[in-house]
Amino acid sequence: MRVTVSTGMISQYECLSNPDMDYCHQHNLVEPDKANADKKFGIKVSLPPGDPLTDLLGPDWEHVHWYPTEIERDRAYDDMARRHPYYRDSDITSQVLEKIIR
Repeated sequence: MRVTVSTGMISQYECLSNPDMDYCHQHNLVEPDKANADKKFGIKVSLPPGDPLTDLLGPDWEHVHWYPTEIERDRAYDDMARRHPYYRDSDITSQVLEKIIR
C-alpha cells in the first residue's frame, strides 16, 4: 500500500521515477556564480587545527553564511559566537568564526 501526501510539490519519488526531469529540488536551479551575489558580508565557519571533527569533515572544511548588510552579519556573528544555553557546562565550542567581505 502506498500513501501519498499532497504538498503541492513534486515528491522525490516522482522525480527519481521520471527520466524527463533534469532536477529534483528547487535549490538545484540556482546558478552558483549568481547565488547570493547581492550578499556582500559573510561569516566563514571552520574548525580549529586538531579538532576531532576534522577526521570526519576533513582538515579543509569550511562553510560560509552570506548576509546583505553588515548589521545582519554582525547580529548573526554575535549569535553564533555566544554560548548557547543548551550546552552542558563541560561543552566547549570548537568552531572558528571569521567575518569576511567580498
